[in-house]
Amino acid sequence: MKILHLDTNHSLLIEQLKEAGFENQEDYSSTKEIVEQKIGDYDGIVLRSRFKIDQEFLDAAKKLKFIARVGAGLENIDCEYAEKKGIKLIAAPEGNRTAVAEHAMGMLLNLMNKLKEVDLEVRNGIWKREENRGFEIEGKTVGIIGYGVMGKAFAKRLKGFDCKVICYDIKPNVGDENATQVSLDELQKQVDVLSLHTPQTQETFHLINKKLMDGFAKPFWFINTARGKSVNTEDLVEALKSGKILGAGLDVLEYEKSSFENMFSDDELPEAFHYLIQANNVLLSPHIAGWTMESKEKLAQVIVDKILEYF
Repeated sequence: MKILHLDTNHSLLIEQLKEAGFENQEDYSSTKEIVEQKIGDYDGIVLRSRFKIDQEFLDAAKKLKFIARVGAGLENIDCEYAEKKGIKLIAAPEGNRTAVAEHAMGMLLNLMNKLKEVDLEVRNGIWKREENRGFEIEGKTVGIIGYGVMGKAFAKRLKGFDCKVICYDIKPNVGDENATQVSLDELQKQVDVLSLHTPQTQETFHLINKKLMDGFAKPFWFINTARGKSVNTEDLVEALKSGKILGAGLDVLEYEKSSFENMFSDDELPEAFHYLIQANNVLLSPHIAGWTMESKEKLAQVIVDKILEYF
């Protein structure tokens, strides 16, 4: 089987596939149009998020048996059309779940203890203690929306904090020893902290919006290490201004390009983003929650293992 690699990944991926008898070819620079012209020669594709795999591309891929994405989500692939054509879709959420969970935890601890603000103050000779009292996770209720691989990994990290953990998911019976599954209404009644761990789908677009946030009984901290388009940023800013959201840790932004390699689809900075970059109670990172030295290797290994399992 011939595999075309469209993005660079950990070297073990190609090495182990070669050892297993696969023929590997790499093309990290050609345009989508050029790749499309030759994709009919390949049995498999390995990529991250370089470009969208749409119907036209899939129609050109006459021999394609699988598409492997070295990451958690598959939103850059027309999954329904690929599956109709009998193409196996492979993702690797197991590979960076630890990285995402630890990043979410780091953001939460940072926000609740005002570490971003106090670090800057001390660097500028300002020594305030009473004004910078933080909050403890112990005794709080942490709510997780989306209790799949990532949500479960985050809940596991919360076990030592003596807090209550609840989760909401569209799938039934996903709760476990680390989180009790509840209805969305019940989650809104209880939480002090909300962490989002959903994939990007039509159903999750602007899932976090004014109506949903207004339905929470208490002000809460918000963490998003999932997908930026799941949050209506203008509504988020309104909630931050009103105090409904006490602080937000955002590893992803609504304005990211679909490749995740750049921030914006155009050169203009939206007004809501101007607020986020100036707000002391907002912590931002450039879509790196799952981007650790260890996860690079783990993601590649998961992809190799799944390809060998299926083929």
